[in-house]
Amino acid sequence: MNSNLQFDFLVDKETNTITVKREFAANRQLVWSAYTESELLDRWFAPKPWKAKTKTMDFREGGHWLYAMVSPEGDEHWGRMDYVKIQPITSFNALDGFCDSEGQLNPNLPRANWQTSFEDFSENTIVNTIVTYQSLGDLETVIQMGLKEGLALTMEGLDELLLTLK
Repeated sequence: MNSNLQFDFLVDKETNTITVKREFAANRQLVWSAYTESELLDRWFAPKPWKAKTKTMDFREGGHWLYAMVSPEGDEHWGRMDYVKIQPITSFNALDGFCDSEGQLNPNLPRANWQTSFEDFSENTIVNTIVTYQSLGDLETVIQMGLKEGLALTMEGLDELLLTLK
């Protein structure tokens, strides 16, 4: 990762939120595409050496993305992101949760509201994500699962992809 790029990961246990602020060395349209097109998400949305695999994606309000993070050994961990509100090239709001390969949510694992916004920052883009959990227990579960470390590695994968797309 370019150490000059901003990466903040702030936990607020009073509001059960995690705020992630990340700078990318690319224009907003390109970063938006990387977050909203399955062909690009599959190339970066998993911490190395894991890979992302899209089963279905319908990026529209009311649509969803069903995807797996696949380990080098082939183990699949499924997730579902339901899109609630989309403002093209500016922001999207979605509910993210763990599920099975058919998209059935796992009620034993946390589900979160992700509010993700994109803003110009000179020639770069800042992505702000506020992740809100229903309870402190849910927040602590994902922290213990390694969300911060996983996101850091995942964002580095996006850095690498953006270099190839410019």
